[in-house]
Amino acid sequence: METTLAEPTQWQQFVAGFELFRDPLLCALLAGGVLGFLSVYVVLRRMVFVSAAVAQSAGLGVALAFYAGIHLGFEVEPVLGATALALVATMLLMMDPSRLRLTRESLLGLAYALSGGAAVLIGDRIAQESHDIQGILFGTAVLVTPEQLRTVIIASAVVMAIHLWWYRGITFASFDRIGALVQGLPVRLLDGVLMVSIGVMVGVCARALGALPVFAFSTLSAIAALMLDLRLPWTFLVATLAGIISGVGGYLFAYFFDFPVGGSQTVLAAALVGVAMALRFLIQLVQRAR
Repeated sequence: METTLAEPTQWQQFVAGFELFRDPLLCALLAGGVLGFLSVYVVLRRMVFVSAAVAQSAGLGVALAFYAGIHLGFEVEPVLGATALALVATMLLMMDPSRLRLTRESLLGLAYALSGGAAVLIGDRIAQESHDIQGILFGTAVLVTPEQLRTVIIASAVVMAIHLWWYRGITFASFDRIGALVQGLPVRLLDGVLMVSIGVMVGVCARALGALPVFAFSTLSAIAALMLDLRLPWTFLVATLAGIISGVGGYLFAYFFDFPVGGSQTVLAAALVGVAMALRFLIQLVQRAR
């Protein structure tokens, strides 16, 4: 008598191979959480396109690292290239553009277009790494290497330790600059810490997950949280949770429905904004009905 073995379900395959998925899930959790926390500063300080320009610059940094290894004969760690270019872009965007008779929007547009175009041009000269370049720009983080995960863990721990320690000072300087100056706070130092934090996290996370989901975590998480009109500490908490849900949920959605990871994480982050809008609408209806 012939016996047939039932095919394992996709969930059973996921559980059996969890060790393979553990690192990218942990990386998505950390990146989503920390970038979600920082996103409140990004959105409330109207720096949304700063995040986009820095993420594009990180992609260019990785492309340059590959180019140096292939054509110039010296090895540069791609994560180092991503972080370095992200920090350069961050420092550039911290400058006062009025000295050059430019607006900040002009400077942002220049940084975004130049880094995106240069990444495409350099990618054309390193065809053997073109898949990696596409992954960095649009996010195809199916697997995360141990080195990438270790870098994200260290950067996340350092950034969150500093921000939780200096939370009051950074928020005060960010949202009431004149009041902070009157109180004698080192506003320029606090601004610098915030911008460097964003540059470092965007750089290391863009190498591991891709620029597209990194941009989504660092903007859409806060937009969803701000829809709920909560007090500031709760807004930071909800934005952090929204980033985690987008990162981990997007990865699981991509696995079970066979979609690209970066696109899934980005769409889920946008869907959370839709959920927050619906909640806000319901709350307003209830308040009017009273």
